[in-house]
Amino acid sequence: MKLLIAACSVLLMSGCANMGQTPWSGVAGASSCSKPSSDQELSLNLADDLANDGKLHASLANLQNLADNLPQVRLRKAKVYRLLGRSEAEPMYRSLLGTCLAAEGEHGLGQLAVARGDNGQALEHLQRAAKLSPIDEKIRNDLGVVYLNQLRMEDARFEFLTAMELNQSNSLAAVNMVTLLIYQNNWKQASQFVSRFNLSPEQFNQAQTRAEQLKGSATRAKGQVATVQ
Repeated sequence: MKLLIAACSVLLMSGCANMGQTPWSGVAGASSCSKPSSDQELSLNLADDLANDGKLHASLANLQNLADNLPQVRLRKAKVYRLLGRSEAEPMYRSLLGTCLAAEGEHGLGQLAVARGDNGQALEHLQRAAKLSPIDEKIRNDLGVVYLNQLRMEDARFEFLTAMELNQSNSLAAVNMVTLLIYQNNWKQASQFVSRFNLSPEQFNQAQTRAEQLKGSATRAKGQVATVQ
């Protein structure tokens, strides 16, 4: 669950990464975005196709032909920068806050926080993203991952089930749900989810490995509390 694993990426806090004026400062409306022209739409679609094929550098090169005053361009650049592990991702995501793509901006900032292990910051961003776009199954799944990392199992279960019901082909949420069930030693229900969503042996192994990692984290946390007491 790189998930987010990615996905998930880096930095957050209070926007100290980019204190100066950005080229796109003030260009976005509070809640509306200009519609890309047909040529811009073609370029955006090409960049999406390249990114989906794993050609991140080529995707970014195509996006650099487009002006950053379009939030749709900044969102795609932010995603590519995040996947490449570059620091430009955070200010790009932050530039989306207050625009029609605010939910995507909060989501991206949450993914960056998850990748750096900052579950507190991730939770704040992903909760805001879920309020802005409650039917986005990817946001709900990623919020569930943060709850899972915090061992808030009922909250995590709720988000994973929501993600799966919003999109029944969301195998990532199913894998995360199986992780949760294995962590709780509920092997019967875990097996049912594996069959229901036709998860592969590799996906099941990923879930089992992640569950064992969570159990190890929980054990260490208990040990630390005992030591403090």
